[in-house]
Amino acid sequence: MECRTAPPEPAAATPRPPLVRELLLVAGLFLLYKFGRTLTSGHTAEAFRDADRVWEWERALLLPGEGAVQSALLHGDTLVHLANVYYATVHFPATAAFLVWLYLRRPAHYVWACRVLAAVTTAALLLHLAFPLAPPRMLEAAGLVDTGQVYGPTVYSAVPATDSLANQFAAMPSLHFGWALMVAIGLIAATRSRWRALWLLHPLVTLLVIVGTANHYWLDAIVAGGLLGVALAFIRVPRRTATTARRPMGLRSVEEPALVGAGR
Repeated sequence: MECRTAPPEPAAATPRPPLVRELLLVAGLFLLYKFGRTLTSGHTAEAFRDADRVWEWERALLLPGEGAVQSALLHGDTLVHLANVYYATVHFPATAAFLVWLYLRRPAHYVWACRVLAAVTTAALLLHLAFPLAPPRMLEAAGLVDTGQVYGPTVYSAVPATDSLANQFAAMPSLHFGWALMVAIGLIAATRSRWRALWLLHPLVTLLVIVGTANHYWLDAIVAGGLLGVALAFIRVPRRTATTARRPMGLRSVEEPALVGAGR
């Protein structure tokens, strides 16, 4: 992504990066995510040993069982099917739409968000390599249903060893949750609507979906949030001058300073 090393500056002074280069960089991030998840395939025994450890750690930390969320989803076929659809279809499009909007309307925030997403994704892939982890749907001790296979749709093969599109033993951290949380934080930082806190519903719903469908443990989301927190601590959000977020473009008064990156 656009990973510059210069110190943060007012967003109004940040030009929009070249479109073709950014398309290639964003596509590269997505490909890195997909390719990196395949690097630990074949570590089945280690992934299940790590799953036992994570299950024990969660119980020692008194975290609620993932089964409580899944039980709520299983009250009706429609609800669990919608959760599976959300898991399969929202993750990539929502992140892509977020980056496109920032690129068009908030260039400085776009550069910042790209840096953060690139840092979190790279750290997550390294952790996938160091700590292969079978998801709770595969763990017998969890007693959970693989909702994707039972109710559909699913993005994974029923036999992990034959899955050529994804590494099913890359559960920790959950980039589903990490990216969703960054989307919400990024939109809150780049806008001034009084309702902008509602963007947090996206990571909240994502959290309930990834746990309820038995694709991730609570700790997968906690670790993803921790990685994002570290990235945000080192990669500072652009400074803001004022806001015109609630005004139509072109109706700003001469005296009123523009929102960071507005109108670009």
